Amino acid sequence: MIDTGLAGRVVLVTGGNGGIGAAIVRAFAAQGARVAAHYLDAPGPDGAEPPAGVRWEHVTPGARAAEDLVAGLGGAEAGVVAVGADLAVPDAAPALFDAVEARLGRVAVLVNNAAHCEAPDTIDELTADSLGRHYRVNAIAPALLTAELARRVPDRRGAAEPGCVVNVSTDAARAFPRQIGYGTSKAALEAFTRGAALDLAAAGIRVNAVAPGPVQTGWMTEEVLDHARTLVPMGRVGEPADIADAVVFLASHQARWITGQVLQVAGGHAL
Repeated sequence: MIDTGLAGRVVLVTGGNGGIGAAIVRAFAAQGARVAAHYLDAPGPDGAEPPAGVRWEHVTPGARAAEDLVAGLGGAEAGVVAVGADLAVPDAAPALFDAVEARLGRVAVLVNNAAHCEAPDTIDELTADSLGRHYRVNAIAPALLTAELARRVPDRRGAAEPGCVVNVSTDAARAFPRQIGYGTSKAALEAFTRGAALDLAAAGIRVNAVAPGPVQTGWMTEEVLDHARTLVPMGRVGEPADIADAVVFLASHQARWITGQVLQVAGGHAL
């Protein structure tokens, strides 16, 4: 049996209350980690109109979903908690870390999974505001959270594995037509992954990313699913657990000499 070395470690998963994020929370909890599921307490789709330009399938499901997820995993007694924060706020990182560490202890693993996505997002409909919203959550917040992690681990630099970061990108980051703000902000996240990996290597902090292909998190209709399957060489779309398992691997002891990498988890899509 493989020992991932994650038992007892504190993991912060942003956007951890739904879709891929919730699968990541479950996967770390299954390894015996102490997990904080971050959420944005946004309105949900039930009987409400989405904000202008925002698709409901990309709005985080809020506090209730986080609380339900945590309760299903045993709650605080099992070392799993929900913590809210708006990552679009520039000073969110220190407060989020303080809240997690007050309940679980020092964060060892940061998973930057939370994302912002809008429609329309085409080149002829770009605005400074929409670009700003994408970049604040998809690129700036992960950078600030990573910097916060690094500031809090100097006393563990002698440890074998003082900390690590896993960023969640997209396998379309290289070129994402009709999703310009989202795609370019994820490309920036991948560039940050490589730069931060080099900057933090001497401290023993690893920084990697996963790049998911098409994943069914509930938003794909049967028509969309049928089309997506034709684009994936392995013949199926992804499930959240496919991405979660890759994230756990990159955070594990087995990936101890891997840093600065973007791992495509996409069944061959976009190769």
